[in-house]
Amino acid sequence: MAPPNDPVNSIFSVPPGKGLEKCFDLSNGKFSVKGVTLLTDVPTNVSFSLFSSISQSPDAPFPLLQRVLSHSHKGGFLGFRKDEPSDRLMNSLGRFTGRDFLSIFRFKTWWSTMWVGNSGSDLQMESQWVLLDVPEIRSYVIIIPIIEGSFRSALHPGTDGNVMICAESGSTQVKASNFDAIAYVHASDNPYNLMKEAYGALRVHLNTFRLLEEKTAPNLVDKFGWCTWDAFYLTVEPVGVWHGVNDFVEGGISPRFLIIDDGWQSINRDGENPNKDAKNLVLGGTQMTARLHRLDECEKFRKYIGGSMLGPDAPSFDPRKPKMLISKAIELEHAEKDRDKAIQSGVTDLSEYEEKIKKFKQELDAMFGGNESSSSGQGCGSCSCTAENYGMKAFTRDLRAKFKGLDDIYVWHALCGAWGGVRPDATHLNSKVIPCKVSPGLDGTMTDLAVVKIVEGGIGLVHPDQAEDFYDSMHSYLANVGITGVKVDVIHTLEYISDEFGGRVDLAKAYYKGLSSSLSKNFKGSGLISSMQQCNDFFFLGTDQISMGRVGDDFWFQDPNGDPMGVYWLQGVHMIHCAYNSMWMGQIIQPDWDMFQSDHLCAKFHAGSRAICGGPVYVSDSVGGHDFDLIKKLVYPDGTIPRCQYFALPTRDCIFKNPLFDQKTILKIWNFNKYGGVIGAFNCQGAGWDPKEQRIKGYSDCYKPTSCSVHVRDIEWDQKTEAAQMGEAEEYAVYLSEAEELHLTTPKADAIQVTIQPSTFEIFSFVPVEKLGPTLKFAPIGLTNMFNSGGSIQELEYIKSGTEMNVKIKVKGGGRFLSYSSGSPKKCHLNGAEVAFEWLAGGKLALNLPWVEESGGNSDVVFLF
Repeated sequence: MAPPNDPVNSIFSVPPGKGLEKCFDLSNGKFSVKGVTLLTDVPTNVSFSLFSSISQSPDAPFPLLQRVLSHSHKGGFLGFRKDEPSDRLMNSLGRFTGRDFLSIFRFKTWWSTMWVGNSGSDLQMESQWVLLDVPEIRSYVIIIPIIEGSFRSALHPGTDGNVMICAESGSTQVKASNFDAIAYVHASDNPYNLMKEAYGALRVHLNTFRLLEEKTAPNLVDKFGWCTWDAFYLTVEPVGVWHGVNDFVEGGISPRFLIIDDGWQSINRDGENPNKDAKNLVLGGTQMTARLHRLDECEKFRKYIGGSMLGPDAPSFDPRKPKMLISKAIELEHAEKDRDKAIQSGVTDLSEYEEKIKKFKQELDAMFGGNESSSSGQGCGSCSCTAENYGMKAFTRDLRAKFKGLDDIYVWHALCGAWGGVRPDATHLNSKVIPCKVSPGLDGTMTDLAVVKIVEGGIGLVHPDQAEDFYDSMHSYLANVGITGVKVDVIHTLEYISDEFGGRVDLAKAYYKGLSSSLSKNFKGSGLISSMQQCNDFFFLGTDQISMGRVGDDFWFQDPNGDPMGVYWLQGVHMIHCAYNSMWMGQIIQPDWDMFQSDHLCAKFHAGSRAICGGPVYVSDSVGGHDFDLIKKLVYPDGTIPRCQYFALPTRDCIFKNPLFDQKTILKIWNFNKYGGVIGAFNCQGAGWDPKEQRIKGYSDCYKPTSCSVHVRDIEWDQKTEAAQMGEAEEYAVYLSEAEELHLTTPKADAIQVTIQPSTFEIFSFVPVEKLGPTLKFAPIGLTNMFNSGGSIQELEYIKSGTEMNVKIKVKGGGRFLSYSSGSPKKCHLNGAEVAFEWLAGGKLALNLPWVEESGGNSDVVFLF
């Protein structure tokens, strides 16, 4: 709470300041901003209230309150009133046509992406916000559906340009008819300031979440890691994980974090032996009706014997086995889909299909060899052994003993435990299988196997009164056995099962409170990656403690439903998800751009985006399936990364465009380094959302070379205090990573024109040029063997001594260090010793740097002029 002397109450009772009443106006059926009409035909049951008239004294830091107050005249709330109460209400907010917008909508229960249009009817169902372009006053206005009481809201398309708002409780027992603040509106002349101001205002108003600036991101945010998912799927087991980590170390990269994904838990299906793990699971989908039957690791991890991987007789691992199992499981899955299609088409004789399914199952079981894992010894089997030398505790201890740089080991779990929750009567928890009911709003989303399977099996829900006990029971055990964090997935299942628990808002509050409490107690308050969480319920209710989360759908190395363009078309879609979602999610959590595979055909495309995304870099390579040359352009040998200082966002000229299938727009994202700015230009054209088919599909006619212009003004230098001064430079050196070109440019110069091939990119590093004398100019670029060259520069100092000028630079990493210098230095010192350098008339000043292990990879470079 605010200190007693902080005049919080008086803050919200101050008289409206200059211009306060003039920003928004609702009258005569028109909703306007500074005299410009945004919405017409606004129903008479819609109301607008100033921010200060609704918000109360919040539990927020006083500087944040002051900042929100200073912008409060730019925002307010929309509400509406109905005659009859209901648990789901739909109402028009008015209509607009002919005005460009950017929106974020849920295309699956768990995942959101961008959509653009120019009419309220162009919106997609379950839109999380809509940003309107108001060029008449060089401004932008955002409408954000929010939470009021026990109701959450979303925007939907209406006919004739109408914007519909849907308020729903998720429970037939929770009804309402009146809302004073079910949506928030905010205006600004800067779209990036707009996001900061709007979500800052909502943090103060709702008082149920905290901004990223108030929290600490997990330790792994600036490190390299490995996730086991694509390498093993559900076949993950200790020996394979061990060999996977060892692969990276032998390749010259030390992973600093490991995520053991789905497949490590003790799960089984209803009808199976309640005390035995389900056997021979391979693909995601087969486990989605299974539930936790105990809260510790499954048998294949419990069998691990401490020290068995450290000795000379450590078990070997065949990296072909997971691939063969996955291939056979895919055959089985396709056979089951063929049978299901036959049933839907009216086929009555299914014997041929059933015979094929039976055959594939037998072949898959034979490949497992009757023993689910290649564990190193029998261990304690399925008993409840707690000996220090067995199971996950022994395994994590051995991993850390062998791989000294492995700081963090995370494991995966679903929000409700497993995909199907917790099996009733299997643990000390009060769990009950709840049938799933999908909201009508999700009818407009893409068909999703996960939803189909979860609805099929229902969820074994631990009673919300036990949510804190539930998470603490899991997490305290995990922390005790050496796990330092969790990846929490499948988050939005709660909305399917909220009817008897007070609705989706109340159920979410109970679960997120329990999760936050356990996170604080067991994982240092920050050891959590949230995933499958891209809906306003989570961000407004679940992020008081959680500080990091996925901003895109899964990295798909191929389309699971068949891919008309090989493996290419989904890759650009992933980057669009991440870039545009970061606009709002980045206000609340550290954006995580997800893993990728370094040996994928589009691996370099992904690597370029991860290099400047501002978050961690991790891969999901199969054992033995690595491109180390590519990884080393992202990662230092010690497993740290040259991370940008901010999170990557789309440039202004991309905001109201469609970089996926308009055949003309390149996705451009900007970010900062400590001593420069960076722009990545990515050709993502070739796929996107189809509103009629309600799915993401390929647009092969768009998959072609596309041109764009890049300018230093595309970087929003004012978005970070430390970067603002760099934005005032008179001249910049700009380095193109892929073309390997170095140029000079100024804020007044023409933009750089470039053509980008499909599924490729260019990274532009802009560095302010320093005048060292009447004719001498200098700008350090960084290590050009890294995608984010400027991220390698740790310190920079210009020192004048008499008639001499020295440039001192601390650089992390080894490789080719490049600077722009209009003249040749007299000397160059590297770590105190004079060394040779190369200077070309075009201004390229280069030398080779070693990786200095003793100094943490840092080198001191001094140029003497």
